Amino acid sequence: MLVAAAPAPHPMTPADLDKLRTVGAPAVDPAGQWVAYAVRETDAAADKSFSHIWMTRWDGSRTVQVTSRKGESESSPRFSPDGQWLAFISGRKDGADDKGGDGAVWLLDRAGGEGMKLPGIKGSVEDIAWSPDSRTLALIVTDPEPEGKPAAPEAKPGDPKPAEAKPGDVKAPEDAAKPDDKRPKPIVIDRFQFKSDAVGYLGKQHSRLWLYDLATKTARRLTTGDYDEALPAWSPDGKTIAFTSNRTADPDRNYDSNLFVVAVAANPTEPRTLTSYAGEDNAEGWNSYPAWSPDGKLIAYLEGGPVELIGYGVRKLAVVPAAGGPRRVLTPTLDRNVSQPIWTRDGKAIRVIVEDDETERLAEVSAADGTIRDVASGFRVFAFPTAAGGDALAVVMSDPAHPGEIYAFDGKGALRQLSHQNDAWLKTVSLGAVTRTSFKSKDGTEVHGFLILPPGKAAQKLPTVLYNHGGPQSQFDAGFSPIWQIFAGHGFAVVSTNPRGGTGRGQDYAKALYADWGGPAVPDALAGVDDAVAKGIADPARLYVGGWSYGGMLTNYLIASDARFKAAVSGASIANILAGYGTDQYIRDYEIELGRPWEHMDVWLRNSYPFYHNERIVTPTLFMAGDKDFNVPLLNSEQMYQALSSRGIRSGLIIYPGEHHGLRRPSFLKDRMERWLAWYDKQAAP
Repeated sequence: MLVAAAPAPHPMTPADLDKLRTVGAPAVDPAGQWVAYAVRETDAAADKSFSHIWMTRWDGSRTVQVTSRKGESESSPRFSPDGQWLAFISGRKDGADDKGGDGAVWLLDRAGGEGMKLPGIKGSVEDIAWSPDSRTLALIVTDPEPEGKPAAPEAKPGDPKPAEAKPGDVKAPEDAAKPDDKRPKPIVIDRFQFKSDAVGYLGKQHSRLWLYDLATKTARRLTTGDYDEALPAWSPDGKTIAFTSNRTADPDRNYDSNLFVVAVAANPTEPRTLTSYAGEDNAEGWNSYPAWSPDGKLIAYLEGGPVELIGYGVRKLAVVPAAGGPRRVLTPTLDRNVSQPIWTRDGKAIRVIVEDDETERLAEVSAADGTIRDVASGFRVFAFPTAAGGDALAVVMSDPAHPGEIYAFDGKGALRQLSHQNDAWLKTVSLGAVTRTSFKSKDGTEVHGFLILPPGKAAQKLPTVLYNHGGPQSQFDAGFSPIWQIFAGHGFAVVSTNPRGGTGRGQDYAKALYADWGGPAVPDALAGVDDAVAKGIADPARLYVGGWSYGGMLTNYLIASDARFKAAVSGASIANILAGYGTDQYIRDYEIELGRPWEHMDVWLRNSYPFYHNERIVTPTLFMAGDKDFNVPLLNSEQMYQALSSRGIRSGLIIYPGEHHGLRRPSFLKDRMERWLAWYDKQAAP
């Protein structure tokens, strides 16, 4: 019998984006036998992505998909400590009368049966934490949308009668007479920071800490005050919950997120402050929950760098007594960001993820003296360590040739793959080789980066894309990059640098870009191109540049500084920084880093040179943006498109309707890459 041969692997294309699966943070059951995780995949026909819950046995012998409702998503799996329940968050409907939409808590009995939606929760659930006795859930719940306009009050004796209509009066629209209609209402703004991407205009809603009693099916507030609260963590004895919050007089004006504890009481209680640091304690963006020591005496947390450095500062590991007292910074001399602390079983050390020069490694920090040792490293990226019994952990791991998957770590250095969500797809594609590079910038600073070659192509004078990362406080690392591989699959060599302003190389390296966004990053990135040309890889006559967010901003700075690129793509970017003040979500960052425009106009103009000196730009440039982006609003791309069009420079503008800063619609993600490649191809044509 003849068996058809499997198709030969093909270079990655934009169409492959629909086939990639993203694996979320793991949760391990109390027996250490199963690992649960969410998997996001694309339904191309529906033009949406959905996430569902999967489970894999610790020994890898079996994998099951736990949820699979078509058109619905589930996330954030959490096992109850007694092993009976698996909780998760979903906006799916529970019967014909349920409208769905808001995040709700669902429970699956591991003995079998259908999922059960927990009643009595008003608002959208953002996070779940089980009490040690499995009887109570700590929830972070965002307040529900304000109720609609109230109905007109009933007439009372003595009230004036409505005026009777007279001939010639203009009749009011029919819907104006309905007191309970859905007419839009004015948006009332009275906050300093009044907008946020993917959220919209900010009102009085907050994300608050609640308790949910499983026996009575009732929810109640645990804290007092009108503040946002996040990252709940139960004490080992179940009597206290630690969380992070900014409880200053006006949280919109600073980043003073600190660590608090609150007693589990019958009525809302004022929490007790454990830290009072003027900066980003337990920085929420790093997904780092406060971590209780096994004996309940200490809490490990993250402490941000100097407040004036905002995201350029290095985040350190610290511990504080749960009963109150002075904090201790355990990594004062480690000039690298740490995140996601988790105690060892014996309470002698804390494991953390260390962001270090294009990698993310797993390290162990002594709770006594701060001594650091690596427990899992290499040219790869680790994330979301989760205790799995003894010293074992479940982690997400990725490298340049493999998207993130769940791995079992035995605590001694051995790793074993548990999830295999992308294995089948990987067999269908041929990936470009990724190598690390190192070179000197114009002023002699050593810069690191990556070179990616097209699969099967010789490294000789190839058309080359300089692809810039966002942030700028981030880094290109050893994780899998579909964008690198799509460029390489199209026949381009790819140069991606980690210029100054990025993280992973220490605080001084990051803060070199402070208030100088188009400064040292420009020669640093160009040095990466020069390096590829000198190695005979990049064809100096066929150079292209692009990026998204700060990657698009750096693209603007580069083409306003150098004319070597044949074409550019600037995604979700800004060039006239003045236009950002009051129109995007970064008001705190602007005033801390650049100062108020009317007081420091020179700083603002210096950072806006791609717009105010756009006469330097001769590169054909395609601008892209989502029309709902409050992070870097569309108006910024419109301005640059208009400026270049006014001067007769070949340019284009692609607007993705309904999209925020990070595109989500699968067809738009595919379209973005297809147009990106087509723009480069078009400008390369004679």
